[in-house]
Amino acid sequence: MHNKFFKKYYFIEKFEKSNIDKQDINTTIIYRNYKKDYNIKEILKLKNYCKRKKLKFILSNNVKLSVKLDLDGVYLPSFNKNFYHLSYKLKKKFLILGSAHNLKEIRIKEKQNVEKIFISSIFKINKNYLGINKFKLISKISNKGIIALGGISQDNIKLINLTNSIGLAGISFFKKKGP
Repeated sequence: MHNKFFKKYYFIEKFEKSNIDKQDINTTIIYRNYKKDYNIKEILKLKNYCKRKKLKFILSNNVKLSVKLDLDGVYLPSFNKNFYHLSYKLKKKFLILGSAHNLKEIRIKEKQNVEKIFISSIFKINKNYLGINKFKLISKISNKGIIALGGISQDNIKLINLTNSIGLAGISFFKKKGP
């Protein structure tokens, strides 16, 4: 079995240079902070730092701010079911990513015109746990690019080769050593 060339997506909640420095240029940084309002100064600082490191930088759940700050894109979590962003004028390479846990959410993300759908949870055993087989079945439902999310570690990363996933996403996987 050969290793696929995966696109990687690293979710962060705060700006930590040491963790960002460990990432290669195939990693996209997704800044999400659902606990407090976004700090525009921190976002701009992160944007500029990622630009220097040649990393894409995406903001979670705020299309208007992503467009205003000229970021690389936006990430729409599974609980975001609105379609307001479809009325915005977006730059040509503006990425719209989204996450889903089931068929209904996948269909909503398709209608939201996302380019790639993060399906969770492939390994992390929680209320959204799918496992490899269910993940493979649910990922065949959409013609969008599918990203594996949840519980990915150095021990199970090779199992993602068994899926039709074009990438992987997480938090703790990227904090340890980085891919």
